[in-house]
Formats: sequence, structure tokens, C-alpha cells
Amino acid sequence: MTSRPLTAALALSLLAAPALAQDPAECSTVRLSDPGWTDITATNGVAAVLLDALGYQADIATLSVPVGYEALKGAQTDVFLGNWMPAQQRFRDDLDASGTVTELVRNLEGAKFTLAVNPAAAELGVTDFADLDAHRDAFQGRIYGIEPGAPANQSIQAMIDSDEFGLGDWELVESGEQAMLAQVTRNSGTPTVFLAWAPHPMNEAIDITYLSGGDAQFGPDFGGATVHTLARSAWTESCPNAARLFSQLVFDVPMENQLMGKILDDGADAQEAAREWLAENPQAMEPWLDGVTTLDGQPGLEAVQAAVAG
Repeated sequence: MTSRPLTAALALSLLAAPALAQDPAECSTVRLSDPGWTDITATNGVAAVLLDALGYQADIATLSVPVGYEALKGAQTDVFLGNWMPAQQRFRDDLDASGTVTELVRNLEGAKFTLAVNPAAAELGVTDFADLDAHRDAFQGRIYGIEPGAPANQSIQAMIDSDEFGLGDWELVESGEQAMLAQVTRNSGTPTVFLAWAPHPMNEAIDITYLSGGDAQFGPDFGGATVHTLARSAWTESCPNAARLFSQLVFDVPMENQLMGKILDDGADAQEAAREWLAENPQAMEPWLDGVTTLDGQPGLEAVQAAVAG
């Protein structure tokens, strides 16, 4: 089986699963990965709360994007909620070739992911990739990215290496998401160009100007993106109840902004943030848990509602 959207047969098998069918005991631990991005930390938190209430246990490993994909392909993890497309197309192509991974669902639409500038840069009239090099000295020739090995960083470095937009003598500064945003905050009075995306509470905290002109590097519509859930094909076949949950677990940008704000701004643990959000938005659980049971075969929605309320 190749990596692709759910086949008709698999989709029907998940959706037609008996209401009280249970997964075998070996499915009790679901292994996920987190590349250190708050959006995936948040969605993993939701998944962990749901799994715990259903009698499963989420085992979440912090792995860089390249290592995470190798872990999924090599059966060290089961599910990944953070396949950003088209930014991660190269990794998806590799998974497709491996024939070991299945896409369960497109879990987020309306995302974007490209270079952006702070207000100090926007005041210079920088609104497009092509505007950057004319103000190189103001930017100190630096573009702030995220963790080493991230596909977006690779796109930025390729742009520098090929001297696109005259950026051949610029430097990519790599760091984690939080370190990058801390640097952008410190640079409030200094023109700064950095990797930005939505959903993320940075869009509320910083007056961001997303740059046009990067369609070839990040895709049209300011790097318009979708996020997909991937799972090991063998796991979806062995653990159809848990796979059904993940095939129905979809999010939206406002929800993720709220969850990420609780984590980043309020200092909440991801699962604590998820529990709080679920208690405030109980209607969200119904489509996610349609036909899903606890590990021992009891109705799943009632179990999660009780856990969240408690």
C-alpha cells in the first residue's frame, strides 16, 4: 500500500466498523511525534486527552521533521499530525516510495506558511520578497528560520544558495520556534524578516506583514497550506478503532490559535489546554468520536465527555 489519501476500501472499513468493536491490547499505546512546533504540540495534546479517556496512552516523542518521518517509515512511531503540504512534499514523496504509510485525513485547511516582516520592516515598504535585498543593511542580511533540518529552512537556504531575489549574500539564522519568536520580539524596532505561519498566536501578538512574491518557494496564497494526518498502514489495519478516531480528528485555524495561545501565552501544558478547550467546546467531540469506542469496547463519546467534565 502506498502513502496516499484513504483508499475507498480502507475508508469504508473504518467507517463501517461495528459500534462496539475494540482494538487488541497491543494497540493500547499510540506513538506520535512532535517536531517542536506549537501547533502540533497542541493537536497532539488534543489527541492525548481523547486517547487517555478512551483507555489508550499517547507516547509522544520530540523528533525533528526528518527524523520523525524516518521514525514513521521505520515503525518507531504510529501517527503524525503535522504533514504540512506542500512544504513537506519531498518527505511525502519518500513515504510514497516506501509504501508503508497512509494518509488518514486532511486535518487542517486555511493555513499559510511563508516569509514575513515586522512593522519596522513594513515601514520601509517591504511587502514582497523582491523588496528585501534593497534593504539588506537594515535587515543585517539575516533571515530568521526555525529548527535545523526543517523543510522551510531548506527552502530558504536553497533560495540563498541560488541567489534568488539577490539574497545570495544573506544568512539563514536557524533556531527553534520559540527562540525565533523571542528574537523577533527583541527586534521590535529593527527591520526583521522571519518565517511566519498561521495558525499561531504570533499573528495576534505581532503585527505581521506576510510577503508576496514567494509562490515558487512556498506556494501561492502566501504559502497557503493544508495539514495532513499520516499513519503507518500496518497500524491502521491492526488498530482500526484508534485509526477511526484519527481519521475523524480535524481542526480549524481559530481552534488552533486558541489552543496555542493557552500554551504559549498562559503557560498551560498541552493536555491541560486541550482539556480546557474541550470543556468549553464539547460539541467538537461528537464528529471526532462517531463510532469510536474505548479500548475495551464501550461507547467512546460518553467516556470522553465524562473525563473532560470531571
